[in-house]
Amino acid sequence: MIRRSPAERRLKQGAPTPIFSIQPTIRLLLTQDRRSWWMVLFFWLVAAAPAGAALELRVAIEQDVGSVKVGGSTEAVLRDGSGQVLAELPPMNAVVAEAEAGQVSVNQMQTAQLWVEPVSEDGYVFIGDRWYRGRTLVVPTSGGITAVNYVDLEQYLYSVVGAEMPTSWSLEALKSQAVAARSYALYQRQHGATAIFDVGDTTRWQVYGGLEKEAPSTRAAVDATAGQVLTYQGQIINAVFHSCAGGHTENVEDVWSSPLPYLRGVESPDRDLPQCQWEPLTLTASEIEAQIGYEGAISAITVQRHPHGRVIALNIEGSAGAMTVEGEDVRDLLGLKSTLFSIDAAQDRVASSGSVSAAPTRFRITGSGNGHGVGMSQYGAYRLAQQNWNYQQILLHYYSGVALAKIQVR
Repeated sequence: MIRRSPAERRLKQGAPTPIFSIQPTIRLLLTQDRRSWWMVLFFWLVAAAPAGAALELRVAIEQDVGSVKVGGSTEAVLRDGSGQVLAELPPMNAVVAEAEAGQVSVNQMQTAQLWVEPVSEDGYVFIGDRWYRGRTLVVPTSGGITAVNYVDLEQYLYSVVGAEMPTSWSLEALKSQAVAARSYALYQRQHGATAIFDVGDTTRWQVYGGLEKEAPSTRAAVDATAGQVLTYQGQIINAVFHSCAGGHTENVEDVWSSPLPYLRGVESPDRDLPQCQWEPLTLTASEIEAQIGYEGAISAITVQRHPHGRVIALNIEGSAGAMTVEGEDVRDLLGLKSTLFSIDAAQDRVASSGSVSAAPTRFRITGSGNGHGVGMSQYGAYRLAQQNWNYQQILLHYYSGVALAKIQVR
């Protein structure tokens, strides 16, 4: 039996009731769903935080919006940027923050910064339409206002692991995801943070869904690997990952631009997994012409491939001349799951003569894999865990020449 705190029991009842709001209450129900290993190097990472403090990550939840609903599960306070208390919120209540004249407006009060902070340690915050751990900062930005969740790194990962992997997968697979996600978040914090946030909450960074995506298994995976990151030559790596490699991952420079020694192509045991196979897709020639922006009638398509099968580019021939489209662009423009695909023309017979028409009218696309194919394959990790690999072995397989390290904030 799972025991829940009073705050968690209140959250099961739904979203907070707005007290200064002109918008209707949003009601929610939270769910719980959603070979040898070598040297381990431990080192201390000095971070900008007080001694003994946890590392607080800044996650953008709502960006450049006109308004956002914020609140708390327990009693909370609203503060301005100087720490002055603007108002107190009773448990399970919310306000609507709005963009107004370059400020944050709440119930006719305006401030340059709005903090929402639970008074109780077991309190949660409400942002938009979901519950989160930590606290909330709302600030004016160029497109309106942005709501940022300030959350302990490890608690952030409780949700990320559940949003990125099925919570029913084995603990070793989930632990490999926890370490990769922790490394990725810290790398982004070091190299890609803005003045307002470190990461976002979508697939552009890594998916973060708040309390809704947590589960006992994800908390166990994060706790079991607490503070562990992947490093190369003493630096935290950009530990990118994807859903399914389709049999082999790629060298990073074959997908993006710059080579990195730890992102090299390796075999991945996910080629034959049903979850990694596509349903065949048939498009008319005119549909492809419109979607890729070819201003003519296509007569032929040929494919350039990387050694492991992914498409480098499509070469288009037709009435408007030759055109080359990069594989990643094809993936985006046609809505494909990966660049590991084949495209075959299908000619129709001319009814009057029974001969085959010169130009193809349809193209059939078949493929496998899901994602960019660089770094760890999540389904590959799942399969390796089934074969009794531990999370260290999984990570050292997908990230070449790295070491597992432990950070300590001080």
